[in-house]
Amino acid sequence: MAEDELAAFRERWKHELTSKKDEQRLVCAPSPSWVNAGQADQRDLKNRYFEEKNNNPTKPEKDGCTRNEASVKAGRGSTAAGCEDQPEYVSIARSLLDGRCSPLLDRIQEERSRRKREYQSTSSESLQPQTKTRKEEKLVDQLIEDLNEVNDIPFFDIELPYELALKIFQYLSCTELGRCAQVSRAWRVLAEDGVLWFKMCMNEGYHQGASVSDSPCWKSTLRDCRSSAKTVCFNWKNRVGSISQLQFELGKVLCDVSSCDNFVLAGYTSGDVRLWDTLHWDSTATYLKTNSLSANTEPRPHVSHVQVSGTVAAAAYEDGCVDLWSTETGGEPIHHYQSPGRVQTLALSCDSPVLGSSAGPDIRLDCADERGYWRTIYQAQLPKTVESLVLVPGRRQQHPLAALAAEEAVYLLDPREDEPRTLHSVYGHPVTCLDASESDVAFGVKRSGWAMHDGGNKIHIYSLETGKPVACVGNSPGDFTCINLRDSPPHLLVCGNKDRRVRVFDLRAGSSVASLYAHHLGVTSAQIDDWKIVSGGGEGLVCVWEMRMGAKLWEMHNRHPVRHVRFNTSTLLTANIPDDKSPRGACITDDDLTAHRRHRGVICHYDFSEDALSQDHILPICRSNYTESYGYNYNISLAVPYDRLSGSHPSH
Repeated sequence: MAEDELAAFRERWKHELTSKKDEQRLVCAPSPSWVNAGQADQRDLKNRYFEEKNNNPTKPEKDGCTRNEASVKAGRGSTAAGCEDQPEYVSIARSLLDGRCSPLLDRIQEERSRRKREYQSTSSESLQPQTKTRKEEKLVDQLIEDLNEVNDIPFFDIELPYELALKIFQYLSCTELGRCAQVSRAWRVLAEDGVLWFKMCMNEGYHQGASVSDSPCWKSTLRDCRSSAKTVCFNWKNRVGSISQLQFELGKVLCDVSSCDNFVLAGYTSGDVRLWDTLHWDSTATYLKTNSLSANTEPRPHVSHVQVSGTVAAAAYEDGCVDLWSTETGGEPIHHYQSPGRVQTLALSCDSPVLGSSAGPDIRLDCADERGYWRTIYQAQLPKTVESLVLVPGRRQQHPLAALAAEEAVYLLDPREDEPRTLHSVYGHPVTCLDASESDVAFGVKRSGWAMHDGGNKIHIYSLETGKPVACVGNSPGDFTCINLRDSPPHLLVCGNKDRRVRVFDLRAGSSVASLYAHHLGVTSAQIDDWKIVSGGGEGLVCVWEMRMGAKLWEMHNRHPVRHVRFNTSTLLTANIPDDKSPRGACITDDDLTAHRRHRGVICHYDFSEDALSQDHILPICRSNYTESYGYNYNISLAVPYDRLSGSHPSH
């Protein structure tokens, strides 16, 4: 209430009290004889008091005070007796002061009905001009109206449209919506609106791409999603789930592994490429046929690089051939080309059909058109050999963008430009690793010789939009071996170093968030999310860390270096790829170089979902009848309790 309104309210209150008091005096006035008698008694009492005081000056005034008090009490009693018929607002005010509101209940209910009838008549006759002379409201009516606004909440019931009220409620959290639902029926309808809980579910990352009609109660859906996420987090921390090994080729060595969503792609020294769908374990690995040129070559060339996305899979061979398959159909390649030399790098966009490759200084970009036909959209040649190539995610199919590193220079490749644009180049400081997100590109720079005094090895982050440096982090004597910017949370970056540490940097402040001593042979791969870090090392150890506390939760070990680590909410995929692709066989006289199991490498798939232990998620080896020739690869007899995930099948 404004100051002027408050002052007017006080004046009206004072005026009503004065007028009511005058009326009360007129009603409760005594008869003239009583008045004369009372006045005479008062004069006699006063004269007697002064006479006694003059005659007895040393006597205390106790008796006089007693008489005065008695007279005052008598006056009060006469006033109360004469004013029993008090105004209504006095009794209401006294009841409010004493905490009793029962006298107002009937009036409040009548006022509610009156307001609703008035609103209905006003809304029905809103088109007709009305001129009403509003009577001056009494103070009691105004008090009842204020109480009505507090109790009946007409702001949302009558005056405010439902859509606007829903717009206000969408800024509340789950706890606040629950409290609002207990206020009234109208607020409960608003707080339990399906659109409101659907948006909240989308904002928290659950059921992306769904529509409002997909669930009858989005409030229950959000509660179930949160409960499931809590269970999955518990399973991650306590290593509760199932584990399976995706070994396919007997006697051949694993060369490279790539994963995207539920697809896992692996290439072997035999020249074979295998594709798994981790959501359907009953289906065997899809056999991707090799092109006729590589298939007819004896011995068949090794697979050097593989890449997979949600729609296509690609593989590059030692002889320079590149094949591309569809993940839906498999079988024959849908695209094939021959590079002039051995393919050094292979990159596949995760969200658009764009394939990039480099052979020496030559760069090539291939893209699918609207009809699904693949063609070359860009070719260029750099002065130095390309060592790293990444495609920028989040770009449209018509405008792909690639970042590549060639010794000490980092280039930005845009098919709409004639020449690659130099992003960073410092003579004598080679680039050791490279990664890119939708807005930035990050790369590690090696410092040596005279430049060691300026802080050692650094990681530079450049903006793809402006081409200017955004941040420079790191101060390590060792070379950076891996960077993961694409899969990291916003404004965070995780990297591994030869100094055995995994580091997490905040790009906004340019400071280190975590620095963990992880792997004694150097860090080879790493990934983070909001609360955990998963790292792999050259000694074959996979470690899961709690980022906030910097504590190791658990670890798993295999023989070969960990070259691939990728996880999502409930699954983790790791690949231990050996450095030696042509080891000696089990027998020294073997000429076919059939590799023993300890030389082949392994792909491990961990499932931490809450239903990972159900019947539908039993691992393939548990459903096997052990008659297949590859059953022995699981080494069932060598499994020990502390090597298995908690709660997994005894035969793992």
